[in-house]
Amino acid sequence: MAISEFETKRCERELEKFLEIRRPPPHIRDKLDIGYRMRDQSIEIFEIRSQWNKPDNKIEQSVAKTTYVKSKKHWKVFWQRADMEWHGYDPCPTVRYLEDFLTLVNEDAHACFFG
Repeated sequence: MAISEFETKRCERELEKFLEIRRPPPHIRDKLDIGYRMRDQSIEIFEIRSQWNKPDNKIEQSVAKTTYVKSKKHWKVFWQRADMEWHGYDPCPTVRYLEDFLTLVNEDAHACFFG
């Protein structure tokens, strides 16, 4: 089940605050940037880069993902390993609020999200 429209707007506000902190300077955003997408109850954060041999092509590299579990009222936290699969983030598999997820990703204490 998707989160409500009200909650979606609140999430978007928090994600925009996160982007303000994490985005690279404007003069290099055509080569490297960061974005997010929301689908149903999941949010994915990703880097946007120029393809090394075709700079006009943009590729996305997933950084972090969270999924809201309404029945438990928490967000599950995931990171993507080299096998390109999503894995639970063992240091903190769930958080109560989206802001807590964004703090985990921003701090990246175990170098799982941004390396």
